[in-house]
Amino acid sequence: MISKKIIVLVTSLSLGINVFAQDDMLSLLDEPGAKKTHEHVVTTFKENRIINAQTTETVKAKTFSFGISHRFGNIGVASNGGGHTLYGLDNISDIRFDFDFGITNNITLGIGRSKQNELVDGFLKYRIMTQTMDNHIPFSLALYCDASYNPQAASVFYNGMAEPDATSSFKQNDMHRVAYCTQLILARKFGERLSIEILPTYQHRNFILANFNANNDAVETNDLISFGGGFRFKFTKRIAFICDYFYTLSNYRTNNPATPYYMPLAVGIELETGGHVFHLNFSNSSGIIENNFLPNTTDNWLKGGFKFGFNISRVFNLTHKKKA
Repeated sequence: MISKKIIVLVTSLSLGINVFAQDDMLSLLDEPGAKKTHEHVVTTFKENRIINAQTTETVKAKTFSFGISHRFGNIGVASNGGGHTLYGLDNISDIRFDFDFGITNNITLGIGRSKQNELVDGFLKYRIMTQTMDNHIPFSLALYCDASYNPQAASVFYNGMAEPDATSSFKQNDMHRVAYCTQLILARKFGERLSIEILPTYQHRNFILANFNANNDAVETNDLISFGGGFRFKFTKRIAFICDYFYTLSNYRTNNPATPYYMPLAVGIELETGGHVFHLNFSNSSGIIENNFLPNTTDNWLKGGFKFGFNISRVFNLTHKKKA
C-alpha cells in the first residue's frame, strides 16, 4: 500500500516538473527584449506561508522573523456560529506563535507553539534552488521538515483509547506524542502578478487510535500522503489575493459516518504595510500547522464551517549596516 503511494508521489512530482518546464509557460516570465541573465526571481511569495501552505520563501541570513497566526470559530449558524458567537469571533480555534531564524539565505530554522493540542514544534526549511529571470532554472524548490510534540495531559492525549487490562503490553511513551511532516515545495512566478506552487506532503504520527470507517472498513493509519496547491495574485503593489488547498489520500477519511472529514481550503487577502505583512483569511481548518490541519479538518465550507483568521509577521535584521 505504501509503495503504491510512493509511486503516486513520484509520478505527480514528475508531472509537475514537466508542466512547469514547458517553454510556452516559461516564456510568460520574460519581457520582450529583456536581457538574459541568471538573476534570481525575488518574492515569488511574500511570506513563508500562503495561508496554511508553506512557500519556498526563507528568512534571509542573520535575520529573525516573529509571526502570530490566529484562527477564530466557525462563522455559519449550521456549524455553531452565527450572531450568538459574533460569527465565530467569540471563539478561538487556534493561536500560533513562531520564531524563525535565517542560518543562510537558503536555510531557515524555526520553533513554534500552537494552542490546538498544545503542539510545540521545530522545523527546517531548505531552499534547494531558486527560479531565475532567464528560465535557466524554471522553478524554485524547497524542502520543509517539521517535528511536533504534544504535551497534553495523558487523560487528554490518550482519550478514546480502551483501558489496558492486566494482559496488555501497552505502555505510555513520550515518543507517542511526536508527529512529523515533510514537504517538497515547487513554486513558479509567472510575470509580476501570479505565483503558483504544489506541495507533495508526507506525514507520520507515532500514535493514533485504531478507529475504522464503518462504510468501507478502512482503518486509520499512522502515515498520510497529501497533495497541496496554492497561488498568489497581486492586484496592486501591496495587495494580493491568496488561496491554498490540500487533498489527503485516506480511505479512512472517505465518507466517514462517525467523523466526517473535509479537505482544508483557505482563501484570503495579503496586505503589505512597511515591515509588516498581514494575511486576512477564511479557512475550514481549525488548526494552523500541518500536524493539526492535515489529519483533523472536520468542518464543511458549505455548512458555514469556515473561520476568520489572520497571520502577521515582523522581520528583524540582527546585523548593523555600516554608515556611508
